[in-house]
Amino acid sequence: MRKALLLTTLAVVLASGTALADTSAKRIALSNNYAGNSWRQAMLTSWDTITKPAVEKGIVAAADAFTTAENQATEQAAQIQNLILQGYDAIVINAASPTALNGAVKEACDAGIVVVSFDGIVTEPCAWRIAVDFAAMGKAEIDYLKEALPGGGKLLEIRGLAGVFVDDEISKGIHEGVAENPQFEIVGSVHGDWAQDVAQKAVAGILPSLPEDIVGVVTQGGDGYGAAQAFAAAGRPTPLIIMGNRQDELAWWKQQKDASGYKTMSVSIAPGVSTLAFWVAQQILDGQDVPKDLVVPFLRIDQDGLEAALETTPSGGVANVEYTLEDAQKVIAAAK
Repeated sequence: MRKALLLTTLAVVLASGTALADTSAKRIALSNNYAGNSWRQAMLTSWDTITKPAVEKGIVAAADAFTTAENQATEQAAQIQNLILQGYDAIVINAASPTALNGAVKEACDAGIVVVSFDGIVTEPCAWRIAVDFAAMGKAEIDYLKEALPGGGKLLEIRGLAGVFVDDEISKGIHEGVAENPQFEIVGSVHGDWAQDVAQKAVAGILPSLPEDIVGVVTQGGDGYGAAQAFAAAGRPTPLIIMGNRQDELAWWKQQKDASGYKTMSVSIAPGVSTLAFWVAQQILDGQDVPKDLVVPFLRIDQDGLEAALETTPSGGVANVEYTLEDAQKVIAAAK
């Protein structure tokens, strides 16, 4: 009876043209190029939160995470080559560079390994990409400022990690927004590495050379609280600082809102995008037809949603969304 049922099921699958795959023996690795800020730490935590139960349930055999010691494309390329040698079936990558890893990615693809890049994506055609429209995210900051500060004014830009695709794209969107709104002018730019302590030092270093009438600070995430601390330490008025969904930023914003009605907005990619990349890799290994390019929205918090976001964001963490298999299937279906 059982044999007959299995044969019937197989006949139905073959007749429908659908591949029946089993990923329980498949091993997926995460290659991460940097872990030096709260967003990356939250990203790694989300990966563990979702992948460990998947391993325990036998959905995949392993979902191991590896982070390079330095944010160097050469080091990450060597890491990917090592993962190829270790025989992983899929490699999920948050890449140090969109192009510098392409050789290692192609080696993985040629070895029959599925490669899914996210956040920091790669341009090698054999890989899959899960991207946020980071340029649109940067432009959204200027769109907010033109409503909040209709008179315009001078802006300070805090960028992320130099040379990384995400940093370039967000900055591109910010500058496009300023070009369309010439009432604003970027009078200074520093790299904050998406970390509040680095951003605080960088802003403190440039403030003496900037005019007194800075009206806004455009950011990339993880730098808003550091910027606020630098302005306060310098005894300068606090401008409108765009936040990046970190708990310390949201807590500071709430304090200022309660004290003086301070208004701003907060925007970033959810660290849990790593979990979407995991499920996408699992679905590809399962034989599903997945488009090479998938897009997910950025996570935005406005004034009226501040308290709710802060309540669900752990101390030292980042406002987040983690993805289920069903979420991944919906993203895949939407891209077709």
